[in-house]
Amino acid sequence: MTYTIGIDMGGTNIKAGIVNLEDGSVVYSSTIPTLGRAGHQAVMTRIADQILETIHAGGFAVSDIGGVGIGVPGVLDMDQGVTLFLPNLPGNWRNVPIGSFIEAKTGLPISILNDARAITYGEWKYGAGRGVDTMACFTLGTGIGGGLVINGRLHLGIGGTGGELGHQCVDMNGPICGCGARGCLEAYATGPAIAALGVRAVLQGRTTSLGILAESDLNKITPELICKAAQQGDPVANEIYQSVGELIGIAISNILVTIGPRKVVLAGGVAGAGDLLLHPIRRKIREQVFMMPADQVEIAIASLGMNAGIIGVAAWSAERSSV
Repeated sequence: MTYTIGIDMGGTNIKAGIVNLEDGSVVYSSTIPTLGRAGHQAVMTRIADQILETIHAGGFAVSDIGGVGIGVPGVLDMDQGVTLFLPNLPGNWRNVPIGSFIEAKTGLPISILNDARAITYGEWKYGAGRGVDTMACFTLGTGIGGGLVINGRLHLGIGGTGGELGHQCVDMNGPICGCGARGCLEAYATGPAIAALGVRAVLQGRTTSLGILAESDLNKITPELICKAAQQGDPVANEIYQSVGELIGIAISNILVTIGPRKVVLAGGVAGAGDLLLHPIRRKIREQVFMMPADQVEIAIASLGMNAGIIGVAAWSAERSSV
């Protein structure tokens, strides 16, 4: 079947897209608010309705669609189609049978996959990682997720938990991460963590243009604003991205000597800083990695943008249904 549907289930919005598996293009998409506080059943009903409405609005019949993949932000039982823990949705979604519920409503086969693994698979199959056999992906946003493709297969590990690259330790004496461990990359390199470094610099009275650019409103200090200041030559803003880039570089170095990927792809809003991150990442890799040919590994920015998750999980759905 040429067409499948990908769902990106976020804490704020749910995005659905009909994906042409021939080239990974999204031929029609729709977005609705999640309204998570309405409860599990209401959200799942909204997703089922959205799937059917997207098919109709896109000019397709249900019989044209080979299946549906749902990218879910949390811990899953993929084989049973059950959510175990979704930290960004009210109620945490413990043991919710999302797969069977939506399948019964739509009549379509449903596959579920962690949202960061969905992005990883999309970028490997159709995006910045296309053409390599082994790839690592870091999704840098409000949290840090990730995924691995090893020898042409998405690596899932125990229960689909393989690839949590943001929860490797980069500082044994670092702060407690939201996951409960100490010194995780996620504690340092997320969008909120970068913004907090900018706010702290202003509050400390350091010589920086951040306060002026933010019009003296600390709530306006975002990673994007810090990036803008760094590009304009602000030394404090540049220092923030240098520090964050070095920590990401440590995490990538760990992956290089562990699995030897041909390419490392950086996705998510924080990756939009481009060379501000890439330069310190590459420098740290040169300082850290000696047991494999790091100069043969490409560090690249993701290319599928906001559609990476729906493209990846749509492709994953097709692969699952063919097994």
